[in-house]
Amino acid sequence: MALVRSLATVGGYTGISRILGLIRDMLFAPVLGTGPVADAFFIAFRLPNLFRRLFAEGAFNASFVPLFARQIESGGRETARLFAEQTLAVLLSALLLLIAVCMVAMPWLMYALAPGFAAHSQKFDLAVQLSRITFPYLLFMSLVALLSGVLNSLYRFAAAAAAPIVLNVCFIFAVLVVLPITGAPGEVLAWTVAVAGIGQFLLLLIACRRAGMVLRLPRPRLTPAVRRLLALMGPGLLSAGAMQINLMVGTIIASLQAGAVSFLYYADRIYQLPLGLIGIAFGIVLLPDLSRKLRAGAVTQAMYTFNRGLELALFLTLPATVALLVIPLPIIVVLFERGAFDRADSLATAWALGAFALGLPAFVLVKVLQPAFFAREDTVTPLRMALITVAANVVFSLLLFWPLRHVGLALATSLSAWLNAGLLVFALRRRRFLTVDARSKSRVPRIALTSVVMGIVLWAAFEWLEPWFDAAEPVRILGLLILVCGGLVVYGGLALALRAIAPADLASLLRRPARGSNSGP
Repeated sequence: MALVRSLATVGGYTGISRILGLIRDMLFAPVLGTGPVADAFFIAFRLPNLFRRLFAEGAFNASFVPLFARQIESGGRETARLFAEQTLAVLLSALLLLIAVCMVAMPWLMYALAPGFAAHSQKFDLAVQLSRITFPYLLFMSLVALLSGVLNSLYRFAAAAAAPIVLNVCFIFAVLVVLPITGAPGEVLAWTVAVAGIGQFLLLLIACRRAGMVLRLPRPRLTPAVRRLLALMGPGLLSAGAMQINLMVGTIIASLQAGAVSFLYYADRIYQLPLGLIGIAFGIVLLPDLSRKLRAGAVTQAMYTFNRGLELALFLTLPATVALLVIPLPIIVVLFERGAFDRADSLATAWALGAFALGLPAFVLVKVLQPAFFAREDTVTPLRMALITVAANVVFSLLLFWPLRHVGLALATSLSAWLNAGLLVFALRRRRFLTVDARSKSRVPRIALTSVVMGIVLWAAFEWLEPWFDAAEPVRILGLLILVCGGLVVYGGLALALRAIAPADLASLLRRPARGSNSGP
């Protein structure tokens, strides 16, 4: 099954990146803790990272890939390459102007992004300084998004999926080697972001050359194809980035509570691991596959691929959701609780992680459902859903922040994600773009039942092992390993016993498909 193999490629590299990201954050926690420097850096890092997710995993990818796939199917690789060059020229010109304006206007942007920092002049000034250092990362991430779209449309997923590894390796090197020499964590980490952006761009540039897509830089011109791209990107910016906008809304409100930005950051890093491995990977793989099949008129094959993607996404997501709901505290204690990060920080972060986990299936479903619209060059319908979602998130955040503080913000994000997923399902069903086949109808309830049983076993095991997480660090690590490995064994065994998944599906992850094969009925 080519779909599963592609998902294994993207998910594998993404998994390596997210694991390195966890190591990175484990190094951050004892150095930064949840103090003012941590809050300032996380705001400075979140700003360009927001644009990375909006572009690389959002509006640009959603708009560029279907158009680039159409150029390949109708005019061949050379026509597609010329379109990519035209897009590169316009994108680079617009970004240089945007970055110049934002660098000058950074203090005013900070009032919008972190209004709570204004009451603490040192934290505010540091956040502005660090954001000016990190913001050019946006330029390189946007170029990486373009090159990733080219490679993904050619079914070359590895390099684009591996690019974020560069960022995490740079961070780990900075903390272990550079920081002990300089002793200025905020500045060192901010410069690391900028350097890593250049490294990721160079990696993707080399990969495109190897794929035979050498892009030159022509004079910027708004050709009809580029105009069509920009028209799709406008609504796509919100529709694909609703979750990121909701997270930013949460960050703005969180700046009113000391330490809340950091609590949400660390919790976000944990649930981003399964989201990256599953949701983002599915979105990356499904979009070019659906686009090319629909362009070729293979509607039945496209629907089969979509069903298998939905089914596999839930098989991987639901157990992760249950685990994060049942044992958030042991995870946070083992990963972060050392140095400046104490038990009070662990408890606050664990509550946020549990609230985020409630929305994890919805976050993944949105990533799986949106390509069904984007592949048809429809970014307007998801935009309407996203606007409703963002408005609801603002209301939920304001209502829940005062009684629940930062936990309310995480919960608001999850509720908004479920609303977004529900609206997308409704629209797909109404337009007959989504037909759940008999196999999915049979397997999804079994997946849910298996996940619930695993959760009960995890809860009972944690009750028994709870004293271990107050002991020395090796005992804590052993306790978490027992919980995680035990949960995996229980889930895998039950899934096979209840036929929530077939052994052949698992074997296909390791089997290389025949050249030129596509998944189909």
